[in-house]
Amino acid sequence: MTAVGMLALCAGNAMADAELQKMMDDPNQWVIQTGDYKNQRYSKLDQITKDNVKDLQVAWTFSTGVLRGHEGSPLVIGDVMYVHTPFPNIVYALDLKNDGKILWKYEPKQDPNVIPVMCCDTVNRGLAFADGKIFLHQADTKLVALDAKTGAEVWSVVNGDPSKGETNTATVMPVKDKVIVGISGGEFGVRGSVTAYNIKDGSKAWRAYSMGPDEDILVDPEKTTHLGKPVGKDSGTNTWEGDQWKIGGGTTWGWYSYDAEENLIYYGTGNPSTWNPAQRPGDNRWSMTIMARDADTGVAKWFYQMTPHDEWDYDGINEMILTEQEIDGKTRKLLTHFDRNGFGYTLDRVSGELLVAEKYDPAVNWATEVVMDPNSDQYGRPQVVAEYSTEQNGEDVNSTGICPAALGSKDQQPASYSPETELFYVPTNHVCMDYEPFRVSYTAGQPYVGATLAMYPAPDSHGGMGNFIAWDGKKGEIKWSIPEQFSVWSGALATAGGVVFYGTLEGYLKAVDANTGDELYRFKTPSGIIGNVMTYTSDGKQYVAILSGVGGWAGIGLAAGLTNPNDGLGAVGGYAALSDYTALGGQLTVFKLPN
Repeated sequence: MTAVGMLALCAGNAMADAELQKMMDDPNQWVIQTGDYKNQRYSKLDQITKDNVKDLQVAWTFSTGVLRGHEGSPLVIGDVMYVHTPFPNIVYALDLKNDGKILWKYEPKQDPNVIPVMCCDTVNRGLAFADGKIFLHQADTKLVALDAKTGAEVWSVVNGDPSKGETNTATVMPVKDKVIVGISGGEFGVRGSVTAYNIKDGSKAWRAYSMGPDEDILVDPEKTTHLGKPVGKDSGTNTWEGDQWKIGGGTTWGWYSYDAEENLIYYGTGNPSTWNPAQRPGDNRWSMTIMARDADTGVAKWFYQMTPHDEWDYDGINEMILTEQEIDGKTRKLLTHFDRNGFGYTLDRVSGELLVAEKYDPAVNWATEVVMDPNSDQYGRPQVVAEYSTEQNGEDVNSTGICPAALGSKDQQPASYSPETELFYVPTNHVCMDYEPFRVSYTAGQPYVGATLAMYPAPDSHGGMGNFIAWDGKKGEIKWSIPEQFSVWSGALATAGGVVFYGTLEGYLKAVDANTGDELYRFKTPSGIIGNVMTYTSDGKQYVAILSGVGGWAGIGLAAGLTNPNDGLGAVGGYAALSDYTALGGQLTVFKLPN
């Protein structure tokens, strides 16, 4: 390509990037799943307030025509709403100016054999928009770019191989001239990766594996740091025994965020494979790790491994929420992460310095603390309690009373942050487990779990399986907590009206006071809510929308018709009572204030 051509391409990319950022900054629209690159899930819309939210009413509804779990949220670009479904991953474009009329429908043809290799329901966490395209990452790992106006396929690329257990449940994140894509399949011995594809044509720009040789994981051994020190040569293989890293897990099915000034993307990696820790001695780097990577090249700036040698399936894939807050009189660029392991972390997102690591559920007992002394050889490491160590207790031994359960004190259901209150609003699980590891052999495309689980509400507590909490990320303290009968598996939304919204597994959309947690409104939708609340305007009026449709890991018993308590990796027995409160069915419910 000539120099002139390269300049024109760069200028075009910059314009597209600036246009997307402008659209994200417009609170009337919702153009990517996270609302913005910072993952704050905060809206500046303020027509709906603490005083009038009690008057909300249903404006309209839309049936998706699909059962199973409905995660993620709709998008709104201009006067069009884009709605997605779980497998088979249908996309609808709805005309907000014409009673939600279907403008187009995209229904991919996927091999149903992908369903059995999807670990915990056939969920999909939604679409993204950039450069006039709607991006869908299908269950079978095909990434599709659709013309936003017509639904016509512009390009597609296959990101993984379902025959090996590689599937997709996550959304994608467009950044500059690329779209960032992850992979699922940790329970099938997949080696996790993040891939950047070029938005224009779907060609691959870079891929960074979670573990493996330096050239695979895209590190500079001397410049990429872990807790301030260089990771050194072979960091992605030297804490694994033999070639176990090749089937090491560390999948990347969570959320992504981006700091444009630093040009860094942030995400977390999942559990190491197998769930039997005796089969993979060592720290198993870089599973269970927060990663900061250059958006253009994928090269890592810093890592932080939260749960070395994970013994409990505490995936680290939950969202990284970016904020600017004052610490010790100085404004810092922060990253806050609520890990499955029950600790809420705050780091400096430029340097990777660990600032806060505290339990955000008092029931957490598998570790006493995370060591915060930089001079200690245990710096940054959780201090494991021997009684709850599935490794120390041994294979074929049932370790009981471990808190949290494998689905964590929070799974993928995203928290929100209000810059007005400087609080995080966190949907949590209040669940404990028994965990019995056993020896398992690897066969491509077959489950590679190696543990039997049972889950139940945290004992000596309120009796329920969840809380919705407000968290001070600088102090590492719970400000207030609302007990819930079941885990809160819905993503939260904070607004400038002082209202925070979330959904419950029974199917309630709830609105609470951002300062006090006092309930202001509730409405029972037709099915349990595991989707994420979003808001937008149409004709100058603010609307709130939520997908209902019970499922996900917590609702897998209902979604897949399972009855054995140990099925669903232990969730079926724990959530058996859910069938007394809700039933299957995918529906979008949209709310507004009275005219």
